[in-house]
Amino acid sequence: PAFRGFQRRFLLGYLPALAADWLQGPLLFQLLRSRGFLRSQIAALYSCGFASNVAFGLVSGAFVDRLGRKKSCVLSSGLCSVSCLLQLSHDFLALAAARVLAGLGTSLLFSAFEAWYLHEHLERHDFPAEWIPDTFSRVALWNSGLAVAAGLLAWLLGERLPLGRVAPFLAALPFLALSGIFAGKNWDENYGKSRPCGKACGEGLRGLVSEPRALLLGLVQALVESILLIFAFLWTPVLEPHGIPLGIAFSAFTAASAAGSALFRRGATGRLRLQPL
Repeated sequence: PAFRGFQRRFLLGYLPALAADWLQGPLLFQLLRSRGFLRSQIAALYSCGFASNVAFGLVSGAFVDRLGRKKSCVLSSGLCSVSCLLQLSHDFLALAAARVLAGLGTSLLFSAFEAWYLHEHLERHDFPAEWIPDTFSRVALWNSGLAVAAGLLAWLLGERLPLGRVAPFLAALPFLALSGIFAGKNWDENYGKSRPCGKACGEGLRGLVSEPRALLLGLVQALVESILLIFAFLWTPVLEPHGIPLGIAFSAFTAASAAGSALFRRGATGRLRLQPL
């Protein structure tokens, strides 16, 4: 019972932030084009978000450990909230700032929350490490459902409300507020080892050089991620001329991704015994 209660507190803080993140994806390209920007300008705005995510990702671990993981989770919600509000602007620089803040917030979203959970699970509550996969399997299941629902909700809001394409970004604000307020009030703070960012990056680079398999895994992952990022930019202009509702298409993509994950888990644990190379 103590573990289930702790797990519930984590999910109630984390899942709203994931829902808000998914809401911002389906209609972003359409929103920027409705502001009158050229495709090359939209590509530059996308690149601002990707670049800030990559640049901050190099130091996010040390930053989160030093600032505090709970504070970092709350900061993630705050940065993403400001980013969503800036989507109301028609100014290119304001929208570029929005993409930079979104990149920073997303980097924290996918590092601080899990780091907070692992420390609380193992260090503060001393729960068995074997229970950790149960929590993250629940996160994966809920995340898939939230992604599908977010696509449908973004389509309904973007088509039915007078605000148009910016409506899903405004709809993300209550979820971000819920996540930040709940985490701030109900989570305990924890910290990691305080290390200079340069030292942390140096240790990571030495680890890659000394372990060729880790370097190979990183290169493969980088290629996969680059394909996904290119796809994230191209799918809207490819599908839109055919009159396909973008929110529904987004939901279909995420449902297919969830189905692929489920098939892999079944193949890896069932009779086939599939294993990664």
